[in-house]
Amino acid sequence: MVSRVTPGEAADTVQREELAMRRMTESLVEDLSENVPADQVTSAVGAAHHRFAGKPIREFVPILVERIVRTELADPDPTVRVPAPATTVRATTPDPAPATAPEADGERRSLVSRRGVLPLSIGAVTVVAAVAAGVILLPGGADAPAAETPVAAATTVRGVVGSEKMAFFQDERVVKVLADNGVKVEVEPAGSRQIATTVDLGQFDFAFPSSSPAAERIQRQRNITAKYTPFSSPIAIATYRPIADLLTAAGVIKPGPVATFDMNRYLELAGTGVQWDDLPDNATYPVAKNILVSTTDPRSSNSAAMYLSIASYVANDHTIVRGATAEQHVLPVLSKLFLAQGYTDNSSEGPFTQYLTNGMGPTPLVCIYEAQFVEAAGEGRIKPDMVLTYPTPTVLSSHTLVPLTGTGDTIGKLLTENPELRRLAAEHGFRTGDNAQFTAVAAERNVPVPADLIDVVDAPAYDTLEHLLDGVANSYN
Repeated sequence: MVSRVTPGEAADTVQREELAMRRMTESLVEDLSENVPADQVTSAVGAAHHRFAGKPIREFVPILVERIVRTELADPDPTVRVPAPATTVRATTPDPAPATAPEADGERRSLVSRRGVLPLSIGAVTVVAAVAAGVILLPGGADAPAAETPVAAATTVRGVVGSEKMAFFQDERVVKVLADNGVKVEVEPAGSRQIATTVDLGQFDFAFPSSSPAAERIQRQRNITAKYTPFSSPIAIATYRPIADLLTAAGVIKPGPVATFDMNRYLELAGTGVQWDDLPDNATYPVAKNILVSTTDPRSSNSAAMYLSIASYVANDHTIVRGATAEQHVLPVLSKLFLAQGYTDNSSEGPFTQYLTNGMGPTPLVCIYEAQFVEAAGEGRIKPDMVLTYPTPTVLSSHTLVPLTGTGDTIGKLLTENPELRRLAAEHGFRTGDNAQFTAVAAERNVPVPADLIDVVDAPAYDTLEHLLDGVANSYN
């Protein structure tokens, strides 16, 4: 009869192993502290523990991991030492005879009772457990993975990414999927325009800015044709219910199943310098500040560049800006939207974190990625009075990965093709092309989102966008 393990029993086993591993690691760090740095011990424990991933018998794993680490770190006097077998023992029929080693009388003691690990009878049971766990205990104390289950070292791949994707790459589930595919990804955050202009890409395997124009610049500079666009996110405007009510009365926000933000009406108010306390019947936010959307720094960050793309389209009579004449026509409008803000962050994480934590006082309106709001809702960080609106028109920010090496190309393919990574990207708020998957995540988190984005415009061509960004940057001086 097959013994079935219930989900509850499996969870208990995992919890017991985690507790035993933690206590064993703490004890090892203490025992070896005179000769081995703590980070080296914990790193060795992690590497040894990984060798038992997916093995069916778990209760002996902490002991075997400790043996491996002590051997590797050459501890001269280990507190716990599992003897190597004196003879070969068949895993299927362990010898029931008592052990003959000199320490036989102590074999049934609790090997690591002070660390919370279960007692273990050594002898044949130890050998059976080791074989079942996929490890050979070699004479002389050396350990090696069983030949039939080799564990290949993961290839480390380094990337520089927009800050809004850091949580995705740090998700333990994402890390595991990548590890299962033989790669370990290390990422550093930077503003998308910084990635394309000032970051030393020679030390990375892939660059992953948050827009196609930034990716295009990287491709041009490095003569690369390959690129991947595994997910995207439209630009959105986050606000609060009292502010939304004020701007609804002013004709900027149009309520509905999905609230929209009329960019044409907004530019009229911002262009004429209307302040919040100028709005009729404004008793909820009567402050003498210009009505402005808070953004990141357009000189370094993609979200601000995408916001500039929307504003330039509206200011250019709802036409994509092309040519020097059109650029000069819209630059005064665009510069005013940014110069009046004061200090701006280099990445989209800054203003959105302020929005989440400081309330509507400093940030009544903030330009964000839709993905940030949906992800924060999944983390329970969205309060009932927070409102997500969509500018009309909006721009779809296509997160585009440019592979700089062969291993970087592997990451691009995995993010694009692996169904589990695509599912996890949707959980982090990104659109992956599967509208049903994304809208189901948003609905579960009570975030009204458009299933299909209709009023979307393209960003200006690469050179035009650069001219506009440089023109705004010059205005700061």
